[in-house]
Amino acid sequence: MADPKGFMTTPRQDWPRRPVEERVRDWDEVYVPGALLPIISKQADRCMDCGIPFCHDACPLGNLIPEWNDLVSREDWRAAADRLHATNNFPEFTGRLCPAPCEAGCVLAINQPAVTIKNVECAIADRVWEEGFAPPRPPERLSGKTVAVIGSGPTGLAAAQQLTRAGHTVAVYERADRPGGLMRYGIPEFKMEKHHLERRLEQMRAEGTKFRTSTSVGQDIGADELRTRYDAVVLATGATAWRELTVPGRELTGVHQAMEYLPLSNRVCAGDLEASPLSAAGKHVVIVGGGDTGADCLGTAVREGAASVTQLDIYALPETRRDEDAEPWPTYPIRIYRLSAAHEEARDLRTAPVADADARLFAASTLRFDGDAEGHVRSLHLVEVDARRRPVDGTGRTLPADLVLLALGFSGPDRHDGLVDQLGLAMEPRGTVARDAGFATNVPGVFAAGDAARGQSLIVWAIAEGRAVAAAVDRHLTGSSRLPSPIGPYDRPMVV
Repeated sequence: MADPKGFMTTPRQDWPRRPVEERVRDWDEVYVPGALLPIISKQADRCMDCGIPFCHDACPLGNLIPEWNDLVSREDWRAAADRLHATNNFPEFTGRLCPAPCEAGCVLAINQPAVTIKNVECAIADRVWEEGFAPPRPPERLSGKTVAVIGSGPTGLAAAQQLTRAGHTVAVYERADRPGGLMRYGIPEFKMEKHHLERRLEQMRAEGTKFRTSTSVGQDIGADELRTRYDAVVLATGATAWRELTVPGRELTGVHQAMEYLPLSNRVCAGDLEASPLSAAGKHVVIVGGGDTGADCLGTAVREGAASVTQLDIYALPETRRDEDAEPWPTYPIRIYRLSAAHEEARDLRTAPVADADARLFAASTLRFDGDAEGHVRSLHLVEVDARRRPVDGTGRTLPADLVLLALGFSGPDRHDGLVDQLGLAMEPRGTVARDAGFATNVPGVFAAGDAARGQSLIVWAIAEGRAVAAAVDRHLTGSSRLPSPIGPYDRPMVV
């Protein structure tokens, strides 16, 4: 604890964002380059070095937050990097993409703004690469065992890196043309530039992990062949089966799922396309769904030059402070008003003059879509709903809509490739892969982790699952394991 009074004398200061008018003209990350390091040591001083640091329990990775806060306050970056990587394979991802449940569990957050834990983590992660603190760590000897990891999102990558470093020969199968999963083709460039992903992949390749891209397991290679070729298989395909909106007019041209839209802008940024075939340029855009995926669509549509963008959220406008009765500290407050970078942009640019706040209409339920004579969507009809999602009489309205994006979440793994059926995997009623207390499925040698088994969750839970399933597979292959296992398959976030 470098400054015992830091939490009393230093106010919270977040990493500043670039001006809205500047950042919406490019796809670079929204934060001011170089503006974090000058403030971060004093921000780390605000850590109270609590006797019981609830930030540990709030984060499924068990990050050693007070320890690396203290090291950053003393500017011992190498030691901070070691403590950070002791629990997290990819802090440069979580430092940008995680909603920071650790900050909700910060003891200081009982009556003050929390420590900027996420910013401190990001500062350490970036310093790691600047100073060369993350060299490849290939194993000293090979075990002779082989593992196939299906899926290259954060769960698959974490499992693959842990198993490779344990001495197993690991191949990661990815159906897309590049590895990274949703981090590659779901997360917009302005939230995480892809060079962060590329240098971590290069580290993994140097350690010995193999990547088999453009390969759909179940189609390009059969599940039985994969089981024959490898001693163990880890299913980490994510929850990519999107939820549908079954209302009249859903079949109209111009109504698309968010994950049909978002990957195209990432391909434009990667140089694969000159322009997105679903570009929002000049269009009236309506996004159905109030979560992070919807916000990603919002920021993307603004940068593409949409005529207007409105986001519909079926929940009521939340309060700006947590409800201490419903979601008391140290639980993560889900229903609280947050202003993401995309919402800040939409608010300042007035992309949706009819919105309740920023670009969002709250307590809004879609009734139907109407189209023109050519079958293209032109309007969306909605109605306000009460707390039980019942329509409120006399509240119907119509929005212009040339492009509608459905961002309603995901229910489980996509089964169109045949992988689940070929393996004969037992499934949970909610559509996820069933597994036991050791992450094992009903098929011998096949393990399941991440959103495919847990259901849609946060990136920190995905990485924690990858690390935990790696320990389970290592134990299965060798009889014991020294790999860390931060969570069990039935663990859940802290709730009341």
